[in-house]
Amino acid sequence: MKERAYFATGCFWGAERRFWNLSGVISTSVGYMGGNTKSPTYQQVCTGKTNHAEMVEVVFDPEQISYQRLLEEFWVMHDPTSLNKQGGDIGTQYRSAIFTTTSEQLELARKTRQVYNDALKSVGLGEIVTQIQSADGHEYFLAEEYHQRYLEKNPNGYDCHSSTGIAYPALKA
Repeated sequence: MKERAYFATGCFWGAERRFWNLSGVISTSVGYMGGNTKSPTYQQVCTGKTNHAEMVEVVFDPEQISYQRLLEEFWVMHDPTSLNKQGGDIGTQYRSAIFTTTSEQLELARKTRQVYNDALKSVGLGEIVTQIQSADGHEYFLAEEYHQRYLEKNPNGYDCHSSTGIAYPALKA
């Protein structure tokens, strides 16, 4: 059994590597989602006019890795309190976003956002600004081939992630 998940954490190169290294992840790809232009190119997305986010599609086996575990990785790999910016990358394409494929994913994304938001606020950081919504009605457009597994092809390439440094809290049973 396979499930899909969609995450935007800024530049998609580093995020894709973080996800493909997780046991239970079957495949990853990078693309564009959440905008208003059909089949956009990277150059079009970079203008900010398409409103797409750089997105990682994660195909995973829920019997080997839970969606919750993917969410925990998502929250800590970037700064979800930063609006349309991650590190030196600025623009709507670098926004923090989750597009869910089931109602269970949507509920869990919102729940984990609250848990991590509370953890961030407890150390004086701001509110999470991550966009969370259903993937229904939002087509995922595969990015150009040179972006796919970019850091596998270019091991010393740009990995722009700037996290908050705050771990995701362990949930009490």
